[in-house]
Amino acid sequence: MSLNPQCSVVPPHIFDHMANHASDPEHRELGRRGLTHHLELHAEREANSLEKPARIDSAAVSQCKIYSAGNKKHLPGTPERVEGHGASTDVVVKEADEGALSTLRFYQTVFGRNSVDGQGLTLISTVHYEHKLDNAFWNGKQMIYGDGDTTLFDRFTKHIDVIGHELTHGVTQYTAHLAYHNQSGALNESISDVFGSMVKQKMLNQTADTADWLIGDGLLIPKTGVNRTALRSLKAPGSAYNDPKTLGVDPQPANMAHYKHSPDTPHHDFGGVHTNSGIPNKAFYEAAIGFGGHSWEKAGKIWYSVLTGGSLSSTANFEDFRNLTVEAAHELFGAAGKQIVTKAWASVGL
Repeated sequence: MSLNPQCSVVPPHIFDHMANHASDPEHRELGRRGLTHHLELHAEREANSLEKPARIDSAAVSQCKIYSAGNKKHLPGTPERVEGHGASTDVVVKEADEGALSTLRFYQTVFGRNSVDGQGLTLISTVHYEHKLDNAFWNGKQMIYGDGDTTLFDRFTKHIDVIGHELTHGVTQYTAHLAYHNQSGALNESISDVFGSMVKQKMLNQTADTADWLIGDGLLIPKTGVNRTALRSLKAPGSAYNDPKTLGVDPQPANMAHYKHSPDTPHHDFGGVHTNSGIPNKAFYEAAIGFGGHSWEKAGKIWYSVLTGGSLSSTANFEDFRNLTVEAAHELFGAAGKQIVTKAWASVGL
């Protein structure tokens, strides 16, 4: 199993439900396309894991470069903008640039990290990838954005938490390198949700108790009488959407008593990495609420120290991560911090 997967924000179980249960034939076709793309990503991951991304001098400030694929599969595509400079009037180009810069600023100002690799990696983003592609993903080297189909999914560059989520897969790639299957893969996805949410909270200057704790709020195009709130909720896993006739029902568990056991295959999301991530997501939410204030000031620093500290195994399970965060909480914030994080994990059955 590759440790360097191509990670997408929309989970395959949504596409599977669309392909097999959507009442609209167009939506079934979009689901089939989404599943096909998911399997293509799996097939390409090994090649990308052997290639090294472009790098600039480690002392320099990281750069953002935006390209357009012109609704084709060309990477990186046609240059559109470099570090905020360029003549493009395309709102998607602007959003991709601003989202990448906001994520870079978050990691730099909060954690002193210079780009996703910590050494000034140039962040390359390609927009308008394929035609009406319903996904955004980090492919091990760069960001890639679909435009969305405009009937179920809005454009992916519009949502800073989606961008923060995907770029955090890059941070994980260069630090703990969590294997993308079963519990280590669910931790990989959870860490991206956690930091993606914090990027949004930092940008909006929200405290833990005022944040919405949603990933992709507004990404799903609303429909009367149907819950299409977001892709995931860290505060209440399993409540983000309820749309049986199109997208399905949010399957995320909020505790170990409802852990979902599934095969470790691409067709089953590598053991449910986008599903069981709800459990550590909920634990982080509870920790952030327990500390109060801004989530990145204490809970975020604990999670970041574990992710980057060198003790987290690439095949770590939930219990391993729980133990390390409890230890880090004690080291950073004393007995009171340890108590808060211990209680947070206990609330999800760990």
